[in-house]
Amino acid sequence: VQLQAFGGGLVQAGGSLRLSCAASGRTFSSYAMGWFRQAPGKEREFVAAISRSGGITYYADSVKGRFTISRDNAKNMVYLQMNSLKPEDTAVYYCAAGVVAGTARHSESYDYWGQGTLVTVSS
Repeated sequence: VQLQAFGGGLVQAGGSLRLSCAASGRTFSSYAMGWFRQAPGKEREFVAAISRSGGITYYADSVKGRFTISRDNAKNMVYLQMNSLKPEDTAVYYCAAGVVAGTARHSESYDYWGQGTLVTVSS
């Protein structure tokens, strides 16, 4: 499966953005999906994950209550709604797909990665 993330940009602190990830292929619903991010000079970190059906979601503590992951299997899309953004959310955001039972927070569980989209939150 090929993934393309988009929707990043520059936003002021407290604002919102919605990231999208488009997947190719007819087996999208076979994959659990995740969002990760990597800030300058830091390691990539888990943000959110969603199960194949969308019935199970999982968030990093740093984004819980502010970010929402969702998916539309009919459209081969996964989304990350980001509200109440903070400067520390500034990073390149990546979507990933993996054959996972449920959800997974470890990058090693994901087999396919998109190219990333930059989110910059100004203070």
